Amino acid sequence: MSKIIVLGGGMVGSAMAIDLTKNHEVLLTDVNAEILNSVKQRCPKLEVKELDVNDVDNLTLTIKKHDLVVSAVPGFLGFKTLKNIIEAKMNVIDISFFPENSLELNELAKQNNVTAIVDCGVAPGMDNVILGYYNETYKLDFFECLVGGLPKVKKWPFCYKAPFSPIDVIEEYTRPARYIENSELIVREPLTDCEYVEFDKVGTLESFNSDGLRSIIFTMPHIPNMKEKTLRYPGHVEYIRVLKESGFFANDTIDVKGTKVSKLDFTSKILFKEWKLEAEEPELTVMRVTLRGLNKNGEKEEIVYDLHDEYDEITKTSSMARTTGYTATAAANLFLEGLFSEKGVFPPELVGKHDSCFHYFMNYLKERGIVYTKKISKI
Repeated sequence: MSKIIVLGGGMVGSAMAIDLTKNHEVLLTDVNAEILNSVKQRCPKLEVKELDVNDVDNLTLTIKKHDLVVSAVPGFLGFKTLKNIIEAKMNVIDISFFPENSLELNELAKQNNVTAIVDCGVAPGMDNVILGYYNETYKLDFFECLVGGLPKVKKWPFCYKAPFSPIDVIEEYTRPARYIENSELIVREPLTDCEYVEFDKVGTLESFNSDGLRSIIFTMPHIPNMKEKTLRYPGHVEYIRVLKESGFFANDTIDVKGTKVSKLDFTSKILFKEWKLEAEEPELTVMRVTLRGLNKNGEKEEIVYDLHDEYDEITKTSSMARTTGYTATAAANLFLEGLFSEKGVFPPELVGKHDSCFHYFMNYLKERGIVYTKKISKI
């Protein structure tokens, strides 16, 4: 039994902490005592402590008492916190999805003899694991990930609920989308190239460009075509584009009766109420990962992994928390069990490339009812 500290008690952080208590001593930290008390009520064996990760001395002192750190802090704090954890010489699993390039900390991690596994969610996360695994045995020329978290009940106009902060979601809608086409890096506006895609149990969904490739742009440069797209119910994109084009997502301020108001803050306040996912509200996660390439025999094949996961009524855990958080707890456990021990910063594709690690992820998730179905066909 190891001692693990989880930084961040939000929806995903709390789900991870509770999952890890099955085999480990776990301390969950957050700046918000109310959040910690709520999670403690759900899982009495969990230890909790108020902690501000911006207080670097206290952070270092606290994490040093543990065997492993799991970071689930908000994205804007993620890179700085990861850097501080590495400088404290602590091994870490990170799920904060910060906008900076985590690979910039690779040399620092090596110098401090640290293993840092980053981006351990559903996407980025499990799509990277799948890509890394098949990249070892196939000559791949195509990778696509379609992914989205959706409410079961569609409420007009947006037909959407955000499991994370609206500001984080809005960033998906404003940050330029990068993808690889014919070995060239293409940068497009997000919310473009909309397509309708059919999914079992859900029906027709709308896919659009978003900036989700992250590390694989740098770790898989030999694959000539790679793209990630976000999924929403049909009609959502049109309403979002109206807001975006009208300036509601802009960072500047406007004067309202003598008071300076941030357009983005104003929009976020309104959307927070509209998009707020209630504690036990039914929702689902849909993902499809498609790979194409030559197998060992030189035959062209298409590999498709589909995921459909829903809110867990028994554990009262959202699908997005399950599919995202349990990927990270799988990484934590496989590291503690000695399946992966390389030093440096590793996105999931560089962990999933190892046969034992890939199957560990899949089996760990399956045990928790998160099942990826696979189909391989000749093309």
